[in-house]
Amino acid sequence: QVQLEESGGGLVQPGGSLRLSCVASERAPMGWYRQAPGKQRELVASISSSGWIKYSDSVKGRFTISRDNAKNTAYLQMSSLEPEDTAVYYCHAQGPFNIATMTFEDYWGKGTLVTVSS
Repeated sequence: QVQLEESGGGLVQPGGSLRLSCVASERAPMGWYRQAPGKQRELVASISSSGWIKYSDSVKGRFTISRDNAKNTAYLQMSSLEPEDTAVYYCHAQGPFNIATMTFEDYWGKGTLVTVSS
């Protein structure tokens, strides 16, 4: 099982910046999701073990995902934050393929709250 630990959330003013960190127990494809009150959880950004990256359209140009494989850590650098970015941010890791379910195992962190408000 992949264990994840997020950190870095907090209160920030509009236009500000924040960096989230996620330490994993082992190397794996990782990503960041977020969920605002009353909304579904959505993908923010993902990064493969080799560094291939995808972003949601809503954060392109403002957020940057990266990873440090030596530390098994993924980062989400958030800039030009807007009130609409307020959400609980969750770290995600893709685990081994499960032959019983024919899917990859999904692992989630507990989440860290990001609040963008003046």
